[in-house]
Amino acid sequence: MSLEFAIQIVREALQIVLLLSAPVLLASLSIGFIVSLFQAMTQIHEMMLASIPKILAVVAVLIITLPWMLRVIIRFTSNLIINLPN
Repeated sequence: MSLEFAIQIVREALQIVLLLSAPVLLASLSIGFIVSLFQAMTQIHEMMLASIPKILAVVAVLIITLPWMLRVIIRFTSNLIINLPN
């Protein structure tokens, strides 16, 4: 295994981690912003109001994107196993 090959594997793994975490993080960020804006406008500062919509949004995004995430992970793993003897 050459150094370039190892660097390529690590780079691809980091790109996949960023790609797979982006939908969940963006959903949580956008829902958090909307809830914070609502709380600032109404001056209702309840912790459950802030956390429950984020949890529901993250679960919904995970349910929607799970098949795509699994395909990406399986493709990366199969490419890694195929190229491992090299």
